[in-house]
Amino acid sequence: MGNFYGKQALIIGGTGGIGRAAALGLAGRGAVVTVTGGSSQKRLDAALAELTAGTVNAGRNPEKAGHSGFLCSIGGPEGLSPEKAAALILEKVPAPDILVLAWGPFKKIPLEKTNAGDWRYLIETNILFPGIMVSSVLHAMINKGWGRILLFGGTKTGEIRGFSSTAAYGTAKTALGTLAKSAAKNAGKAGVTCNVICPGLTDTEYSCPEEKIYHREQNPQGKALNPEEIARIVLEVLENPAINGAVIPVDGGVWI
Repeated sequence: MGNFYGKQALIIGGTGGIGRAAALGLAGRGAVVTVTGGSSQKRLDAALAELTAGTVNAGRNPEKAGHSGFLCSIGGPEGLSPEKAAALILEKVPAPDILVLAWGPFKKIPLEKTNAGDWRYLIETNILFPGIMVSSVLHAMINKGWGRILLFGGTKTGEIRGFSSTAAYGTAKTALGTLAKSAAKNAGKAGVTCNVICPGLTDTEYSCPEEKIYHREQNPQGKALNPEEIARIVLEVLENPAINGAVIPVDGGVWI
């Protein structure tokens, strides 16, 4: 039946890239998956079709699997505030047993040119929204005596360091480590884990040709990572209760 049979899994950013690969992996192990996306109905429809196909291939009835998804744009002038987005998402889904936040806008800009709007947007989306989501689901997980939370940092944001052109993004993503360790400290004894994965340079459908070249050049192995490689680590971390409060680089040893 799978390691997560019947568990309710919510994947923020589950309509593309690493998030979609993680959603498919969880569905393949029996979870009832809800994915959210930003603004692309086409990408949402494709992800839901893949979840349905995966359920059929696993020999389960897709109508009973209960997979679902919806769009929710977060932050910026066109999106909901983190508070409103979190409230909307949690109104639409059952209380999640598994929460994966595989999302967080990236912006490359020198520190001396980063304005107040840039700081607000990157902090609100990359640490404020995850913080609200973790706080919102933690109580129910503690009461159930089981829960899994996985946050996504950025490349090389697993430790305090300086960034030449991504200071605001790096600041927010680095703070996820404190959030995860705090959740683990407060809820670990109740069977809840919270960890951070920091993926390396990964080729997804969002990567432009120039980015793909950069990914190959910077990776010691001479190739970019792919979403499925990261998703395998996601499943291993979610399955293992001994991994809690960890910040885990999955980057092939890249140095940037």
